[in-house]
Amino acid sequence: MIDRELDIQTRDGLMNTFITYPEEGGPFPVVLFYMDAPGKREELHAMARRIGAVGYYVVLPNLYYRSERDFVVDPADPTRKRMFDLMNSLNTKLVNEDTRAILDFVVGEEQASPGPIGCVGYCMSGPFVLSAAAEFAPRMKAAASFYGVRLCTDARDSPHRTANKITGELYVACAETDVWAPKEMIDALDAHLKTTKINYRIEWYPGTHHGFAFPLRPAAYDMRAAERHWERIHALFERNLKRAH
Repeated sequence: MIDRELDIQTRDGLMNTFITYPEEGGPFPVVLFYMDAPGKREELHAMARRIGAVGYYVVLPNLYYRSERDFVVDPADPTRKRMFDLMNSLNTKLVNEDTRAILDFVVGEEQASPGPIGCVGYCMSGPFVLSAAAEFAPRMKAAASFYGVRLCTDARDSPHRTANKITGELYVACAETDVWAPKEMIDALDAHLKTTKINYRIEWYPGTHHGFAFPLRPAAYDMRAAERHWERIHALFERNLKRAH
């Protein structure tokens, strides 16, 4: 694998970014990996490599770059005030601007395919996945949200409001027990998506809690569920990115 750390120029500054892709066989379809609230860290780099290793050019930006270049917090830290401050400083407009900067950047990358793209996000980035799938349609052919928060709310920028613009395949994975993404919210999202014509799937992971895919979060990690999550990611991207590549 080729790993790179570099800065991508955005409207608001330099966004430090981790990029990974295989050594041979490119160019590869681009996959955007949106981080969760605890920050861009080696645990996520390893997950990005697992996607990239099967034939993708994976881009994992630090979405907190406007305030912090190297923020990482232990998810078990009971205070986490700074994390919540940073998380609440983001919105779909800002992240879509950052996504556009990434897509402008990869135009000049020899190992990045100019074809269809995909994205995946966890927790905080669940809504950013849905918004990006809508904003960057029709090129965004596959989008996956895992235990995403704020997917269907009363907020003006709630991502369900633009979901009808999604032309790619959408996958939404949910933990059975999740105070951050309660069943009522997911049911409301499902009811709304049923009114659209988009190709989507909502899947519940029985016996799991928020964060079940993160191996370094022992209180939540569930190996069987995490492996299912990898199976779903690989199948989603294979269907929509590789076959169209």
